[in-house]
Amino acid sequence: MTDDSSAAPASANRSATPSGFAPVPYVEALEADVQNRIRDFQDPRQEWRRVISELVGTFFLVTVAAGAPMVGAKYPGTVGLAMAVVAPGLMVMAVIMFMGKVSGAHLNPGVSMAFALRGDFPWGRVPFYIVAQLLGACLAALMLTQLVGVSATIGGSYPGAETSPFAAMFTEALLTFGLVSASGAQSLGIIAATAVAAYISLAGLWAAPLSGASMNPARTLGPNLVGGDMSTYWVYVVGPLVGAALAVGFAYVLRGPGGGRSGSLAAQGALHPDIANPDKL
Repeated sequence: MTDDSSAAPASANRSATPSGFAPVPYVEALEADVQNRIRDFQDPRQEWRRVISELVGTFFLVTVAAGAPMVGAKYPGTVGLAMAVVAPGLMVMAVIMFMGKVSGAHLNPGVSMAFALRGDFPWGRVPFYIVAQLLGACLAALMLTQLVGVSATIGGSYPGAETSPFAAMFTEALLTFGLVSASGAQSLGIIAATAVAAYISLAGLWAAPLSGASMNPARTLGPNLVGGDMSTYWVYVVGPLVGAALAVGFAYVLRGPGGGRSGSLAAQGALHPDIANPDKL
């Protein structure tokens, strides 16, 4: 004969109350809900969080980078060259500070591809990042056209009047080499934000008259496409991509292969990073 006590329902072991059974304590239920939300946020399948971060971050970057010269054209004497080139650097600093831990705050197809080449960023995420960056840039340019009331080409990137397209391409490659080197220096938080912001500002101060100091295919695409002048856009694709690739090679010379913890965190943020070599710093 079997022992019926082992077959008793689990509910029989619960302490009874006048209303039936003892409820789960409120604090325990709240803690379980919080833990579930944390697990959901860190779930790598929640890729949309990273993508939205890149879209919004690039939108704000292009709003400032293209908006400064557009406002200057609308209201002469209000926005000078120094102001126009420092503003994007400060905006990038702000975006890194409040979005960097979610997506890495690339805001730039060249940076995304460089991190992937370095082994610090999964190639599978690159297309989503690039689409988000390009879309954010175009949305910013469309908004600026309606808001400011001047052509988006004024906020675009083009070779200077006395600069040939090939010279502008070389300038963009050189500037992007430095930008990616600063972005991929395995720094996090305020240190990374300050380094990148300082570099963007300083590069613009001397190179903006030559090429616009874009260093970013997305930043150039938005206003150039919306403004209807894509004649020299190739300069701002080839130059930054070549510069980014060279920066990856330079990083290998300095620090060896990538894929380590610090480089991956800088590239991906802290939202469930995919670290290829977790034992490597």
